[in-house]
Amino acid sequence: MSGHSKWATTKHKKAVVDARRAKSFAKLIKNIEVAARMGGGDVQGNPTLYDAIQKAKKTSVPNDNIERAVKRGSGAESGGADYETLMYEAYGPAGIALLIECLTDNRNRSASEVRIAVLRNGGTMADAGSTARMFNRKGVVTLAKQQDGRTITEDDVLEATLDADPEEVLDQGDTFEVISDPAHTVQVRTAVQEAGLDYESAEVSFVPEFTQEVDAATLEKVMKIIDALEDSDDVQTVYANFDASDEVLASLS
Repeated sequence: MSGHSKWATTKHKKAVVDARRAKSFAKLIKNIEVAARMGGGDVQGNPTLYDAIQKAKKTSVPNDNIERAVKRGSGAESGGADYETLMYEAYGPAGIALLIECLTDNRNRSASEVRIAVLRNGGTMADAGSTARMFNRKGVVTLAKQQDGRTITEDDVLEATLDADPEEVLDQGDTFEVISDPAHTVQVRTAVQEAGLDYESAEVSFVPEFTQEVDAATLEKVMKIIDALEDSDDVQTVYANFDASDEVLASLS
């Protein structure tokens, strides 16, 4: 019986991982379509498309899926949807601010799914501007510390990106994040590449002005809301202004 139970648990976990991977693929494909529609299908002349494709490749999205998304977005192939970006705002437990970015072809569906995910999991919806004012739009380029058998230091990152005018470099444990003005995102990413370093992602994101430390119980409640939101195909990213110690994070995992 124990063997069967273990197999069932493993099978369940694999199903969850596969489902999340499929959702991640769908969201990355949406980003590629929108980037191609906005700036054209020429990767060399469309840095937003370049970064969307690189992010998809690093997440193992098949090349055929990527190519079809570019063609749909650029109009070279039929079937592309008319996506638009929508932002929703909410509060989690302990007043944690949530900024929810959607990419959708159906406003009513997105609004309904976001509201249900927030309210059913203990959060509250917020008026426009209530939580958005707590975040700044920034360029964020992420690099792994371990690259090609060596450890990248903060000095390495600073030296590589100095001429691209970064605002700060944040140590996030296994990675560094280079924060910049949104208009400098491509410059920072290019500087990283020219220095012979690899990067995990380069995108314009929302960075909180300040973070609020949470305990294990609060973190669990916040993550319950975020997980429910990310189950929606329309939700691209959920930004939140909480922070948690390594001990609290370990207790959650």
